[in-house]
Amino acid sequence: MIKADGSVLLHADAGGYKPLNWMTPPTAIEEAEGVLTVRKFAGKTEDRLEVTLHEVLSDVTHEMGSPDEDSGLAKDGVEAHLQELLAEQPQWCGEGLRLVRREWPTDIGPVDLMCRDADDEWVAVEIKRVAGIEAVEQLSRYLERIKLDPTFKSIRGVLAAQQIKPQARVLAGARGIDCVEVELALLRGEREPELKLFAL
Repeated sequence: MIKADGSVLLHADAGGYKPLNWMTPPTAIEEAEGVLTVRKFAGKTEDRLEVTLHEVLSDVTHEMGSPDEDSGLAKDGVEAHLQELLAEQPQWCGEGLRLVRREWPTDIGPVDLMCRDADDEWVAVEIKRVAGIEAVEQLSRYLERIKLDPTFKSIRGVLAAQQIKPQARVLAGARGIDCVEVELALLRGEREPELKLFAL
């Protein structure tokens, strides 16, 4: 695969999406009879990838568009999308939550959502696509800084993510931080929540 920016990726017939070999731009690509040579200069050295073509089964070009255009490829489900959706529907982060502000400033960075719960207590929500231990540490630091203001002494934290790693759940529990896993399809109203039956 040769990309417009000069990236060259060599894949196997099977075995996943990761290439066997690759060259990142800028590269110089030379085509000769049955041979494709890719060169990359790194300071005084040169990396070289030589591909021998035995048979061409398909040779196609796909116009993907510029990343700045609407037609360009865009990653879906990034933290910004989650933040926007959860700001509109904060109840997914906890029953009775209502949004006060997005990107609540602290002196070490902004908290994604600042909310109040049904008891009018403050709740700081940190949003990740995949939350690991570092996400718990980040939210802990925010809470520590916010609590320096007596107005927020009783603030609690919620970690919201599409996936929360087991170690992060353990650390969050130890620090009194609630964990909530959210699904994009539910947030977007693309499907209904699953009904659950409880036996007493």
